Amino acid sequence: MHTKETFSELISSKLKLIRTEQGLSQEELCTLVGISKKTLIQIEKRRLNANWTTTVAICALFNQSPYLYSLIGDQPIEFIRLVAHTDPSLATKTLGGHVWWTTIEHQGKYRIQQNMVSQHYRILDHDDFRWFSTFDRDEAFRKLIELRSTQDEQGDTKK
Repeated sequence: MHTKETFSELISSKLKLIRTEQGLSQEELCTLVGISKKTLIQIEKRRLNANWTTTVAICALFNQSPYLYSLIGDQPIEFIRLVAHTDPSLATKTLGGHVWWTTIEHQGKYRIQQNMVSQHYRILDHDDFRWFSTFDRDEAFRKLIELRSTQDEQGDTKK
């Protein structure tokens, strides 16, 4: 199970690479995320993990980072929402999962995909909007059935 702590540990272990990819000095990154240089040095030397707030700030600020995306296998902000258990059912546009995703089930206009990196699941519609994300396979299939039955009852409209 992915938790805030394990995700913060992952981001912490790669923070120096993320910082250098962005062309930032230690001082610049500290100013952006609101941590001391001493704390950043401790994180980069793997003596300390970033706290959740710093992890969220890194993912929000560098949401378009190719390295961060490849590390997670999904959009950083979407992954933060999944780990934080905020509303994962908000329909957001995706790229359709052509690289990091394997489609494992198709029903009507919906499909379940599994991320090859993090192993989490998501449900997309035929327009590549994300309707649900979870780490639990059974929960993904239950939600797929629920979405499909809602689609059958209401027709082919977005929520």
